Amino acid sequence: MHRTGFFDHLILLIGAFIMVAPVVVAFTTSTHDATEIHRSGLTLTIGSHFTETYSKVLTHEGGFTGKVTGLRMMMNSMILGTGFAVGKIVLSMLAAYALVYFRFRFATIFFWIIFTTLLLPLEVRILPSYEVMHQLHLINTYTGLIVPLLASATGTFFFRQFFKSVPDELLEAARIDGAGPFKFFIDILVPLSKTMMSAMFIIMFVYGWNQYLWPMLMTNDESFYTLVRGIKQILIVWVGAQIPDYNEAFAIAVLAMLPPVLLVVVFQRWFIKGLTESDK
Repeated sequence: MHRTGFFDHLILLIGAFIMVAPVVVAFTTSTHDATEIHRSGLTLTIGSHFTETYSKVLTHEGGFTGKVTGLRMMMNSMILGTGFAVGKIVLSMLAAYALVYFRFRFATIFFWIIFTTLLLPLEVRILPSYEVMHQLHLINTYTGLIVPLLASATGTFFFRQFFKSVPDELLEAARIDGAGPFKFFIDILVPLSKTMMSAMFIIMFVYGWNQYLWPMLMTNDESFYTLVRGIKQILIVWVGAQIPDYNEAFAIAVLAMLPPVLLVVVFQRWFIKGLTESDK
């Protein structure tokens, strides 16, 4: 038994090392000068340019326009991730609520139609989505970045399964007390769904935060650039003898990882509880 536990923990430690090692290397390398990184490659030692590099990444105005900063890109990523997560949760809950509690014909068929949209990722519908946003003049806007990505078959599926596990007695009691559909949803289902909402928020926030293709297509104004896109922007400056700012690119990569990691670490108990809880 003890031997089995030892090997289990050994496998977990190896897995943790494999996942954490690239992050540690990225952080240590970011503390060195770009020329030194270009000459020596990745390193595990802490350099002397930590304060200089991260201060420049966060506050220095750069880019083609000379106006964008790391803090601005981080704010854009935060707006995209938060708007993405909140919007998906709201739409998914409303769709699941309608599918479960409004006994209309073909509800199951509609659900499977929604579910099959999982087979159509963003890359498949990116051109028509872009055309719609262009016609609505929503290029270079937060609305254009967030709204086209809000429909979520995954969220609808999870909330539908969650609502189906809520005892029917609660609905009957609410009807006896004179509660209408809206009041039942707000006063009963939403409080019961807090752990599920937390889990879905973390998943959707990380997914929205890491978006690259859609923001790249929807924005040509640097004031709307996200951190993920900022990494690429730094590495494309290799012209002639000019060396890319590898240290700044690694620093932005580390900063781009921090909010999702902190979110998962701080709310991991809610995250696990929301995905595994069965007793309501």
